[in-house]
Amino acid sequence: MSGTVLYRKWRPADFDQVVGQETVVRTLRNAVAQDRIAHAYLFCGPRGTGKTTTARILARAINGRTASTGAPALGEVDDLGFDLVEIDAASNRGIDDIRELRERANYRPGSARFKVYLIDEVHQLTGAAADALLKTLEEPPPHVVFILATTDPEALKPTILSRCQRFDFRRVSVDDMVLRLNAIAEAEGIDIPDDALRLISREATGSLRDGVNLLDQVWVMCGSTVSLEAAQEALGLSPDARAMELASAALRGKLAEGLAVLSAVQEDAIDFGRFKRQVVIHLRHALLQLTGATGTLSLSAPELERLEEVCQGV
Repeated sequence: MSGTVLYRKWRPADFDQVVGQETVVRTLRNAVAQDRIAHAYLFCGPRGTGKTTTARILARAINGRTASTGAPALGEVDDLGFDLVEIDAASNRGIDDIRELRERANYRPGSARFKVYLIDEVHQLTGAAADALLKTLEEPPPHVVFILATTDPEALKPTILSRCQRFDFRRVSVDDMVLRLNAIAEAEGIDIPDDALRLISREATGSLRDGVNLLDQVWVMCGSTVSLEAAQEALGLSPDARAMELASAALRGKLAEGLAVLSAVQEDAIDFGRFKRQVVIHLRHALLQLTGATGTLSLSAPELERLEEVCQGV
């Protein structure tokens, strides 16, 4: 078992490894291949969807690319050193920080083609700092590329938004996450069934980073052989049957049955917040099943069978 946490060990190193952001990757790859590099990019989306990782890949790609594919030429430019400056706007949010950035931006890159400034959580900048950044975005030095990342683009000034190429990162689907987690598990020698990987993927709620962290957590507790039941225990989840029982009781209006399930969950000291999410997921699946919209579900064959049983007679 490696001493490095999985999400760091398996962080994507090139565009091909970015999961669930096909449109973003295709556009950025084309921009690099065609040498149409914008002076400012804005990466928006929920946490754990690959904004910062993709920004780092883009920074390397524009400074050492394979022209025919737009893929980063990592053999030539693997470490940008001082030519990639990462700033956490949550802790460096004042006007003095941005003034220092503006002053440093006037200096040409040391060895790379572009000096890249990656400003994470850019919406955390103070009003004065945002105004100072805007001045630089209006007239950027030709050797500088800004990549702004945020989970809350609506908090940014419209004048900043209008000066950036915006890319929206979406939550990673359950199917895409299962594929990625399965690849990691195989590489690490973890024997884990598909239903356990789906459980982890649903718990991650679209954040691949969370999904990999949960896989790591399960691996630490269960060892190299993981069952669905062991994964549920490691994550503090109730057996899925209990959540299904409560959802079934709710659909049928069986109050006593539902209260009995809740009592059992309480006695077992199960994380009620996570149990509630499980129940809501089952209710959503049941509603889609009852309305004939199961094509939107990402369920295995056994899960579909259980869902059909629950919905019978409702």
